[in-house]
Amino acid sequence: MPHHRIPGATRGSVRRRTAFPVLAAVAAVVFLAVWVAMDFPPLSNGDSDAISRSGDPGWSATPATPVTPAAPSASTSTSASTSSPASPSPSPSPSPSPSVDPDQVLSEQLAPILKATTASLSVAVLDVEDGDGADYGVRAGKTYDTASIVKVDILAALLLKAQDQGRVLTALEKKYATSMIRVSDNASADALWQAIGGAGGLDAANKRLGLTATTGGSGALWGLTQSTAADQLVLLSAVFGDDSDSPLGAGSRTYIQGLMGGIAADQDWGVSAAGTVTGLKNGWLPRSATGLWDINSIGRIVADGHGYLVAVLSSGSVSKEAGISLVEKAAKTAVAVSASGGSA
Repeated sequence: MPHHRIPGATRGSVRRRTAFPVLAAVAAVVFLAVWVAMDFPPLSNGDSDAISRSGDPGWSATPATPVTPAAPSASTSTSASTSSPASPSPSPSPSPSPSVDPDQVLSEQLAPILKATTASLSVAVLDVEDGDGADYGVRAGKTYDTASIVKVDILAALLLKAQDQGRVLTALEKKYATSMIRVSDNASADALWQAIGGAGGLDAANKRLGLTATTGGSGALWGLTQSTAADQLVLLSAVFGDDSDSPLGAGSRTYIQGLMGGIAADQDWGVSAAGTVTGLKNGWLPRSATGLWDINSIGRIVADGHGYLVAVLSSGSVSKEAGISLVEKAAKTAVAVSASGGSA
């Protein structure tokens, strides 16, 4: 049993009182009884009491709950953080590949073709399966004489008029339409131009069809209707595209497709050079003022299992043959660019 100091006594005085063992024993018993009655904490062996110093009631009769040491904070654990293995830095995300502009690629691919001629071009192509396409024009706002490709537009206007009237084409109208499209007969075009109301009728029909850069030729000059390849692609889409996207009824569309699929053999040139043709209409016009030629071609072709709508309009060729060669090269280039997804 440990010795405990008694207030007011020294070690020397305790030794001198060995003659009174009974008294000392009684005093010790009394001291211990008082200590227990006061519920003082047990005597320490000299170790620090962290719980008591923190303010917790270390002397409580209820055993203290063990305290889990707190994790060192970043601000106080410099050495620990230094010794820990560094987390690997995240790899930088790869930069996205720059998007390809099909129009720019088409322009670049046409550059050497145009460099070899003084003629100018307007070109447009559309993959009918996936909707990808591209177009090219010499400059914004420039239009081209349509020559005989306008005959498809004239027939579309005639069919819209018949639809509005709730009727089919008459036998004479069908005769004119067949001759106008398949052999490009001008007299038949004259008759149907009048039937649709001339330029006014064509412009009204084109508004419904979605053409925005096409203007009917003045008076009887339907061949001088002004247009662009992009607008001609809109017309082709109305003829060969989905029913829901065209104001032309299914019967009207089928009728135009049938005529364009039966072009005279001597007129099988132009965009048909880019693939197997399923619909075609060409136009050619020598300009008396300059002696140069307008050569145009529009249609639907199939290449490598894909259907394409293609339109090429040109002006300024030195001859019909030179113009046809230019249009065919442009058509092949446009289809190749579209088939490659616009890549160079």
